Amino acid sequence: MLAGEVTRHLPHLVRSRRLAAGLAVGAFVCFLSVGGLGVERYANNYWVYRGFAPPKDASYVTQPGREQTILVRSPALGGRRQQVVVYLPPGYDTSTQRYPVLYLLHGFPGRPWAFLDTVRMGVVEDDLVARHEAQPLILVMPYGSTGQFTDEEWANGVSPGNGWATFVWRDVVRAVDHRFRTIPKASARAIAGLSEGGYGAINIALHRPDEFGVVESWSGYERPDAIRSIFGAGLQLLPQNDPMTMLPRVAPELRARGTYFWIYSGRSDKLRLQNRAFARELTRLHIAHRYFEPGGGHNWALWRKEAVPAYLAAASRLHG
Repeated sequence: MLAGEVTRHLPHLVRSRRLAAGLAVGAFVCFLSVGGLGVERYANNYWVYRGFAPPKDASYVTQPGREQTILVRSPALGGRRQQVVVYLPPGYDTSTQRYPVLYLLHGFPGRPWAFLDTVRMGVVEDDLVARHEAQPLILVMPYGSTGQFTDEEWANGVSPGNGWATFVWRDVVRAVDHRFRTIPKASARAIAGLSEGGYGAINIALHRPDEFGVVESWSGYERPDAIRSIFGAGLQLLPQNDPMTMLPRVAPELRARGTYFWIYSGRSDKLRLQNRAFARELTRLHIAHRYFEPGGGHNWALWRKEAVPAYLAAASRLHG
């Protein structure tokens, strides 16, 4: 191209380059937007499913259970309306029978839906019931704090309106017995939890041995942290929320009622030392229990792996 032709075509070349640059920027922005959405979706999915595939029933499950969320007005929480997730078992809507109940307490940070989304307890129940390997249970998963990053320890705190233990054993149990076809007896109720929820299950059961016949702790603990916002500036509420301290006092009633404890801690979990000590106390006090240490740590992979044994441990012992 000659110099004159270059000069003549220069405006066209500039416009072409600007157009190409604009298209490139637009494509880059579009890529970032789509990529951003992809990252956001991945992050959301990871938070919900923790890297696992979304739960899905096997093809032979023709009658799955059903999830619903209710609001429970709790005097223990100062009248607060608190979310409680309920999983009604297969066949509930087409039967008139009454069911035992398994209460499940989440960890920290946590939310009740993790039992269905990550641990797959609904799928576990659907599968076991479809294969006639366990009786159906109503699964009840309370929300144990004012937010997933708020630590309440499932304990009755020192501040007014923070009776999280009473919220579970009284307000939630009464609401569930009123709204659903439960068997309203301690022999037909189990309380379980993972991590902080495991501590909460043990602590609540020791305070109210008349409410729950089976107690499960999945990677829980028995020596609570000295959290002054919960247990008081002088930690005055700590001793009465320490299961190692409480157990000998409650042991006679636990033996008389035949309460059963089912506890595990991963072999690489530092909390296993507390759990071993608590299991030794259960043995010394002649309280029915099983304690074991499966391979694994303090994580969702272990809780998911042990979900079937956990369900069976409760379902095989609950009765009307």
